[in-house]
Amino acid sequence: MVKITPHKIFKNLFWVYDKLCTKNLVPGQKVYDERLIETKQGEFREWDAHRSKPAAAIYKNLHQFPLEGGMKILYLGVASGTTCSHFSDIVGREGIIYGIEIGERVLRDLMPVAEKRKNIVSILADARKPEEYPWVEQVDLIYADVAVKEQSDILIRNARMFLKPKGFCMIAIKSRSIDVTKNPKIVYKEQRNILESFFNVIDFVTLDPYEKDHGFFVLKRK
Repeated sequence: MVKITPHKIFKNLFWVYDKLCTKNLVPGQKVYDERLIETKQGEFREWDAHRSKPAAAIYKNLHQFPLEGGMKILYLGVASGTTCSHFSDIVGREGIIYGIEIGERVLRDLMPVAEKRKNIVSILADARKPEEYPWVEQVDLIYADVAVKEQSDILIRNARMFLKPKGFCMIAIKSRSIDVTKNPKIVYKEQRNILESFFNVIDFVTLDPYEKDHGFFVLKRK
């Protein structure tokens, strides 16, 4: 018998065979060659910490993960949908994810995933220019994974337009994209100062060894 243990803190997350999993919204369908686990309680997808930064953060003992069923999410840098598909499992049919991606090729990979899941809207746009997608509604949470120098400023710019009062954000900071010459710890401190102009920092972990030189912030709008 397969042992399924709900995460002690975070909703719609599970430990199956001691691996972090989400319950598959589209049973039988893989997104990135992840392991599917059949159980009497449904089908679960292993969330690979080496392929997804939020999963890495959870394995690194993140204490705050403000993502749950029914949420509206703006995802900056959605790419082909590896992480987004797990967010899709978590928010379920009542939630929706607006996925912003500047790369046409990777967005084409996301489109069949979005078509099957029905709760992902793929948007070809530049996250640095939120005025390109002003029709996106107010959201409960913004997740940013945009590996450019001004990544924190991009998050704030989008939060000003789209984040609900007291809404949450998460951002994966790639220190080498900001300054390859600096110690990542210094970069994280500098980025924290930028982020604190608009948010309260409620959690932070580094993602080594899953993602080298990455820090993961969880934020709440002031």
